[in-house]
Amino acid sequence: MAAKYGKKAGKKVEKVMKEFKAGKLKSGSSGRKVTNPKQAIAIGLSEARAEGDKVPAKKKSKSTSR
Repeated sequence: MAAKYGKKAGKKVEKVMKEFKAGKLKSGSSGRKVTNPKQAIAIGLSEARAEGDKVPAKKKSKSTSR
């Protein structure tokens, strides 16, 4: 079975998690400090995706009709 994430993507998440643990990771344009580790991982994957690393596409939300 093929790997879901590339090695570069893993390194990017590792780097972001170190920033998070040091308390230096900021979120988006608002620049607020990230407090949730899941959010930190999401930021790392998003940055890796932007650089073109092997990362699956973001899940699309299903809209329900009323």
